Amino acid sequence: MKVLVAYMTSTGNTKKVAEAIYGEIGCEKEIKPIAEVTDIGGYDLAFLGFPTHGYGPDKKTRGILERLCSKGGNVALFVTHGAPENVPDVSEYMAKFKQAAAGAKLIDCFNCQGQLAGSTKFIMKLMSKKTREEARRDNSQGQPDQSRLDKARLFARETMSKFP
Repeated sequence: MKVLVAYMTSTGNTKKVAEAIYGEIGCEKEIKPIAEVTDIGGYDLAFLGFPTHGYGPDKKTRGILERLCSKGGNVALFVTHGAPENVPDVSEYMAKFKQAAAGAKLIDCFNCQGQLAGSTKFIMKLMSKKTREEARRDNSQGQPDQSRLDKARLFARETMSKFP
């Protein structure tokens, strides 16, 4: 079996999760930034990781997901975001990522909180009342923490167990 772990990151959050997932894979594997991936056809499984921008995948991310998943293949998504996982909006973010990956066979999905970039927090304070309030309540410092990375490792093991 051959597995790819590919990620997009601007703050390092998604890369930390990618490395945690990669460390749990016990077969032939490769890890690289998503910008270096042109096709997932040569892999039995591709873990694809992205940050959330604007309450879901931004235009660039959607395009990458649609392109990589257009020919099928087995995909496991992992997504980082600034909100705690139990915030109701997170399920909406994830639905948008899943929709963009609809061309592939979606094996599983994982999401976790990552540290909100300072520049993003600043912009949020300038936007709507909702985003100002979210920026004020931000509790993402130090995320993803060890417990979230442990959950990412468990996600990798459980996803890999679905393949003989």
